[in-house]
Amino acid sequence: MSANVVPLIGVSACRQQVGKNASHTVGDKYVEAAGYAGIPLILPARDVGSDPLALLSILNGIVFTGSPSNVEPHHYNGAASVAGTRHDQARDRLTLPLLRAAIAAGVPVLCICRGFQELNVALGGSLHQRVQELPGYLDHREPQDAPLEEQYGPRHLVRTEAGGLFERFGLPEQFEVNSLHSQGIDRLASGLRVEARAPDGLIEAVSMLDAPGLVLGVQWHPEWRFAENPVSLRLFKAFREACKAHAVREVSRQKTV
Repeated sequence: MSANVVPLIGVSACRQQVGKNASHTVGDKYVEAAGYAGIPLILPARDVGSDPLALLSILNGIVFTGSPSNVEPHHYNGAASVAGTRHDQARDRLTLPLLRAAIAAGVPVLCICRGFQELNVALGGSLHQRVQELPGYLDHREPQDAPLEEQYGPRHLVRTEAGGLFERFGLPEQFEVNSLHSQGIDRLASGLRVEARAPDGLIEAVSMLDAPGLVLGVQWHPEWRFAENPVSLRLFKAFREACKAHAVREVSRQKTV
């Protein structure tokens, strides 16, 4: 019976202006990668917010996606953003409480780029707003005028930390990742564990080993052609297994109610 259970996977959307229309948007690459784990369901960033518990009652996993926007700095007591920085209040309203509720409920979460930063902020951490301006750090931004193939190509190595999820997943001690961000983790939230760092020491991946469900965040973009990259594929396989296990547990629980 459990083999027939198909997980329902939430995919966080952004609120953006498309022409004259306010729109809920999410990149196809996230939807397709989430579809590897189950049936994707796009979660709109509504002005009035969404009830996290209502969403979690039907979801078996959530992908918190990347975005051109950044978390508003007042959520982590940060300084005001520089002029021109893109924000998305509606998305913050969706993702930050939903992350906390999902972790508490044991719903597996995979957090990518902005989602990775949201995870840290939701749990009490803070962010560097412009990593490229900090002494000793690399410029982690993508070349703006380059084609997608180059923007999402390997940019630097990450080195994994022993004793964490990456070691359990059988990932190598170091591997190359893409890099398309200007913000990054400053103060790590309590409860999160570093899984990997860039050569400049910037945190590139985190987990929460004592959480009731899978909690994994990465700063790079494993969703980009994930099936062609052994590391990315292993991450999405682990997420799929966690979502399937959650779905099976929910079916069993509902039968006993």
